[in-house]
Amino acid sequence: MFKNLAKKYADGNLVLQILVGIALGALLGFLAYSKVAWASGIASSVSVLGDLFVGALKAIAPILVFVLVCASIVVKKITSGSGLKKVIVLYAIGTFLASICGVLASFLFPTHIVLQTTDQLLASPQSITAVLKDLVYKMVDNPVHALSTGNYIGILTWAIGSGIALRYCTESTKMIFEDISNAITKIVKFIIMLAPFGIFGLVSTSVAQTGFDALLGYGKLILVLVGTMLFVAFVVNALIVFVVTRKNPYPLIFTCVKHSAITAFFTRSSAANIPVNLSLCKRLNLDEELYSIAIPLGANINMAGAAVTIAVLSLSAVFTLNIPVSFTEAFLLSILATIGACGASGVAGGSLMLIPLACSLFGISNDIAMQVVAVGFIIGVIQDSVETALNSSTDVVFTAISSKKVE
Repeated sequence: MFKNLAKKYADGNLVLQILVGIALGALLGFLAYSKVAWASGIASSVSVLGDLFVGALKAIAPILVFVLVCASIVVKKITSGSGLKKVIVLYAIGTFLASICGVLASFLFPTHIVLQTTDQLLASPQSITAVLKDLVYKMVDNPVHALSTGNYIGILTWAIGSGIALRYCTESTKMIFEDISNAITKIVKFIIMLAPFGIFGLVSTSVAQTGFDALLGYGKLILVLVGTMLFVAFVVNALIVFVVTRKNPYPLIFTCVKHSAITAFFTRSSAANIPVNLSLCKRLNLDEELYSIAIPLGANINMAGAAVTIAVLSLSAVFTLNIPVSFTEAFLLSILATIGACGASGVAGGSLMLIPLACSLFGISNDIAMQVVAVGFIIGVIQDSVETALNSSTDVVFTAISSKKVE
């Protein structure tokens, strides 16, 4: 019987399960906040579910970042094709501009979230020299120490260095890296599958402590995230299209939204939307030699929505902890969000696992950063769908304006 229940749960709709977890957690938390004795006891007990979920994320995140980034460099084959270099440049520019939009939106509409912190004073370095010095020291940290302490700057540095060093290794070695990457991704998928239980514990604890203030804060956070992503889709991408083509960008933008973004919104997977995008490219009469490479590549590295998510959620933690942010740090955050987005896992909520990388820039501990990741999973029902829609539709937009056959 238990086996059958587990199978039904595993085959169920994760979005629906998370919504149920949020609703039940909010109900239990409200009863506990209202001083209902039995509810307070249960809320205190189920808080362990949230702690276990955050702990699992904290344990897998450093390994995930290292393996995914390293394997991505080692395994991916970038072949030359007509307009491919142009597409890659546009992918990089689009993701970077999206991260800047995320940073600017966070300063214009600062958001705060409920975090469990210690009395330790958190402060950001006040000079450019101190920022860069701290950054360099983190980069040259011992790789084992970086993994064990959650030094994501060091992890990223060693992952890139190792990937470049192994770029021309034998095919059998590349297969090993690909297998390891797939194995880590499966572990992440299993942890995410348990998200409804963890979110139930986290929401019940947050509401029990602060009432519905926590959920209202999540609502504002969703508005900032979705608003920024829509701005990127309809303003930033439109400007890029106009600069490249000198034509009205909106017919192409709306076509990609209609035939790609809507499907991606419901599938919540750029990889699953690849066949849809390939079909759309064929309908647009694009260069097949180009889009057959650019679309699968974009599903892995063109992550404007992920860049927005990383930037906004990281700065939410920064504002919550009252950490001052300099212009230099804001710019470095944009760069880190861009790099992190390109290395985001292809699973639902994969971009959230890169948030600790950005948080480390401000001296935020791994424990607190993983709480931010957990908040991301709570709002992920909406955030991840809009993020995927932006990522996937942008793949076609940039491929179209880079194709020689586009009219």
